[in-house]
Amino acid sequence: GEVNKITITCSGGPFKDYMREQLENVTAEDALKHPTWSMGNKITIDSATLMNKGFEAIEAYWLYGIEYDKIKIVIHPQSIVHSLVEFVDGSVKAQLGFPDMKIPIQYALTYSKRFLSLSKQLDLVQIKNLEFSEPDFEKFPCLKYAYEAGIKGGTLPAVMNAANEIAVYAFLENKIRFLDVPRLIRKMMDEHNLIKNPALKEILEVDRKTKEEAKNIIEEELIVKN
Repeated sequence: GEVNKITITCSGGPFKDYMREQLENVTAEDALKHPTWSMGNKITIDSATLMNKGFEAIEAYWLYGIEYDKIKIVIHPQSIVHSLVEFVDGSVKAQLGFPDMKIPIQYALTYSKRFLSLSKQLDLVQIKNLEFSEPDFEKFPCLKYAYEAGIKGGTLPAVMNAANEIAVYAFLENKIRFLDVPRLIRKMMDEHNLIKNPALKEILEVDRKTKEEAKNIIEEELIVKN
C-alpha cells in the first residue's frame, strides 16, 4: 500500500532513434548490435522490439501484485538506472549499476549475500548524464501488445509469448522482416479465442497450437501487413 508506482527502464535498443520507415529494412545483424548490453540473441531481439520490457511488466504484475497502470516503462539509453520504486510520499528509490549481466546473475546465485564482483564499478562522475524519455508505442507495438495481453489475461499472454518466440527465431533466420515480428504477434492475438481462467493443460495446448500456426503462417508467407 505504500508503493505508488514502479518504473522499469530500457535502453531503447539499437533502433531507438530510427523512424518506423527505416525499420522495414533492418537486418538481424543490425538488431543484434545492442548499444549497452551483451546478451543472447533471443533477448537481444526482444530488446530491439521492446518486447522484453513487456515481459517484465507482466512479471512485475504477478510478482508484486501491482496493477498495470502503475507499471511504467521509460527509455534510458545509458542503462545505468535499472528500475525505480515511487512511494506514496513522493520518495523514489532507484537500483543503479553498470550494464553487465554478470551482476544480476551473480546476485541470483548468492542471494541474499553480496560478494566482490569483477564487473566494472559504477562511476557517476564519469557517466555525467542520465537521460529518460517515453517509449514510442506506435513504432514499437510489441510493448503495447504485451500490456494488452497482460491486462486481458487468461491465455492471451501465452499466445503473445509463443508468437513472439517463433517470430524472433524466424527473423534471426532471415525468414521474415523486423516489422513482421509485431505483425505476426498481432495476427495470432486477434485470432485467438480467449480462455479466461485456463488450466495448466490448456495453457500448454495454447502455446503448442500458437507456435504451430505461427510457423505455418511464416512458411506460407501469409503475414498480414498493417
